Amino acid sequence: MSVKVLIKKDREKSLLRHHPWLFSGAIERIEGEPQLGETVELRAQDGRFLGFGAWSPKSQIAVRTWSFNPDDEINADFFRRQLSLAIKHRESLFEPNKTDAVRLVNAESDGLPGLIVDRYNDYLVVQFLSAGAEFWRETIVTVLAEIVPVTGIYERSDVEVREKEGLELRRGLLQGNEPPELIEICENFRRFLVDIRNGHKTGFYLDQRDNRQKITEFSAEREVLNCFAYTGGFAVAALSAGAIKVTNIETSADALELLNRNIALNGFAPARVENLTDDVFQVLRKFRDQGRSFDLIILDPPKFAESKSQIERASRGYKDINLLAFKLLRPGGILFTFSCSGQISPELFQKIVADSALDAGKSAQILVWLNQSADHPTALNFPEGHYLKGLVCVVE
Repeated sequence: MSVKVLIKKDREKSLLRHHPWLFSGAIERIEGEPQLGETVELRAQDGRFLGFGAWSPKSQIAVRTWSFNPDDEINADFFRRQLSLAIKHRESLFEPNKTDAVRLVNAESDGLPGLIVDRYNDYLVVQFLSAGAEFWRETIVTVLAEIVPVTGIYERSDVEVREKEGLELRRGLLQGNEPPELIEICENFRRFLVDIRNGHKTGFYLDQRDNRQKITEFSAEREVLNCFAYTGGFAVAALSAGAIKVTNIETSADALELLNRNIALNGFAPARVENLTDDVFQVLRKFRDQGRSFDLIILDPPKFAESKSQIERASRGYKDINLLAFKLLRPGGILFTFSCSGQISPELFQKIVADSALDAGKSAQILVWLNQSADHPTALNFPEGHYLKGLVCVVE
């Protein structure tokens, strides 16, 4: 007999819209004693079936829903079907000879809450970020090995969000061969070395792929300032499109060392690159005081807001760097500016950028709205999946 979670009266509306999250405050009672991550059956007060989900008692999100179909069984066949469907959707998006680093599974937006699967050439990197994904970990790895033949599957479940689920942080080899120190990937015919064992996220910011390609449309004959440069994704793209020079700012010396290797891997002269191991906020102020200016500035900061309580502080941070960037842009200059904070709405972000231009004394227009790459889809029933937003602005 399955464990049943009964929902409070009138609290089932989000589930009827097929939103995958059920918060603990919406639960009336539980019939049974589910284990962490175990599948439970969601029922309304009148007994109506609402869905199957994974139990997570230590999280505010008490249940993440696997399926809204009463005929489904949450088992190996279910995960084989869901994983195969997600991977098939990616096949039409990329040409293997052009790009071999893609996100194959994007958690809730692919109907697999808490599961991330990224492919880097011949390796898969997986993250189990929820109690339910963790519960089915061995099954998921077995199925992935069956349907995606690769050299190895590596885990990067070393993300703090797991602690909210009552899970320990973990990383290491799950199947196949241990990955090399660096894996070479291809993205839009450009080559990069990626550290999947220690790099940010799963090693590379795959969600910026489309935006790195977009920047090639604006880089020719321009002097570029690349802030929060990491390992040089935007820098290599700009140089490939004919940027005169790219100045990179990054706090991590290791990241800049890998950036230099990526520059060399793509055949660009070191003289076209200037690297600064420093804090972006401080460098932008220093450049302002020195009277330096640029034709194109990229602002791709880390997440400033993890929760609603941090929105105000994050907004100040975005305002600060965008204001400084506008002051450093030459007439006709281009600003690529991003926020990956899900708590910052596109409307709020646009307002922050607009206020920044005003306070900098600059008139600017939005040329393009930017989003996460196509292999990071947002399910219509899960708008929270849209976290990356960006603007391409031109100053007069």
